[in-house]
Amino acid sequence: MERKIVLKQDILSALSEVGVCNGQTIMVHTSLSSLGFVCGGAQVIIEALLETVGTEGTIMMPTQSWKNLDPATGVHWEEPENWWPLIRENWPAYNKDITPTNTMGTVAEMFRKWPGTLRSDHPARSVAAWGKHAEYLTSAHDLSNIFGDGSPIGKLYEQDGLVLLIGVGYDKNTSLHLADVRANYPSKHNSTEHSAVLEDGKRVWKQYETLFVDGEDFNEIGAAFENTCSVRKVALGNGTITLMKQRELVDFAVTWIEQNRK
Repeated sequence: MERKIVLKQDILSALSEVGVCNGQTIMVHTSLSSLGFVCGGAQVIIEALLETVGTEGTIMMPTQSWKNLDPATGVHWEEPENWWPLIRENWPAYNKDITPTNTMGTVAEMFRKWPGTLRSDHPARSVAAWGKHAEYLTSAHDLSNIFGDGSPIGKLYEQDGLVLLIGVGYDKNTSLHLADVRANYPSKHNSTEHSAVLEDGKRVWKQYETLFVDGEDFNEIGAAFENTCSVRKVALGNGTITLMKQRELVDFAVTWIEQNRK
């Protein structure tokens, strides 16, 4: 496929065509490279999003730093096991102003540092948000409640927010983890996690319990969802942007998970 050039005006036009407008609250997942050559890179994607929703709107993105988990979970798969004790003892404590994202993409990495953006306190599964509801969405992100009701994703559901996929599939759609939490299925279970955090100014290797994160069937859920519910899609460069109602997605996914997961 011939690589296309994408200008800021192309992004603004595509956002308008897909249904993004002033005042909306949107969880955004992006892959810059999937769009072709974006003239201005991550900066123009963020500018277009913020200009489109305006100061009455809110943009949220995942800014996860999941390398700050125990090496035994597989997050440091490229490092030898005899290094794991040293990693546990020396991995820097999460600092929402400094800690970089892991594999969230260049847009999310720039967004976490964007003027006016706030970031949640979860040491491995944080989100960042800008706009009217940013403080509410990012506050009180409990260690054990990563994606459930009361988490940033749960609060987005309360706000009747939207999900926007820019060049990515449903395997990157964090809102499906809220359905994970709400659904009942035989293999559902918790896991014990560890992360480096600051407590009273000191680094602590903190243990906490949370729902085991499972996203292997998210693309399958997404395909079934699009066959059933209204989803808007628009081409942008070499990629596609997809807009959906988060409540519709989560409610559908709960039923699908309960019917299909063992």
